[in-house]
Amino acid sequence: MTRHLVLSELERVELPPDAIEIGRIQDAWGIKGELRVLPYSESPETLLSVRGWFVQRHKRSRKTFQSPALLHVGEVREHGDVLVARVREVPDRTTAEALRGASIFVPRSSFPHLPEDEYYWVDLIGLTVVNRQGEPMGSVQDLISTGPQQVLVVGYEESGKPHKRLIPFVSAYIDTVDLQARRITVDWLADY
Repeated sequence: MTRHLVLSELERVELPPDAIEIGRIQDAWGIKGELRVLPYSESPETLLSVRGWFVQRHKRSRKTFQSPALLHVGEVREHGDVLVARVREVPDRTTAEALRGASIFVPRSSFPHLPEDEYYWVDLIGLTVVNRQGEPMGSVQDLISTGPQQVLVVGYEESGKPHKRLIPFVSAYIDTVDLQARRITVDWLADY
């Protein structure tokens, strides 16, 4: 007789202070307890390389599993636009199904190193944007992928009302990105 893992038996942990949500468990995959995972990035290198995933259900979930738990990842492979993962704590389909909808977090410190002049989106969110003239343009609220390039969504206030600027994240408009100073300098005028 196969013993199903009860979700309350998962190793409870605290999320690391630099935890970043990078995916979600969509459902079970097959009958051996594999998980179908939706990555939040087009390039899921972090999910493929990190062997410890922190999972947590949203508070509104009816399931009892809400505090963060640690899953030890054995194997992850790409399958179309999702990933299929085998984790040590999930021995069967029933347990995998119980994890449906859980968010996956990993420490930012475990992200693979990027080449110079490449950035993770999560590192750009919140950075102050100024133009060459030193005028404040706002702060990065989001990024949009338009296919060939990414676009910064820069939020600012004018006359007490929130507004947004869209600035292509390409070398023609981006002069410098200083992560230490949390500042991006752009070749962009305030009235664009």
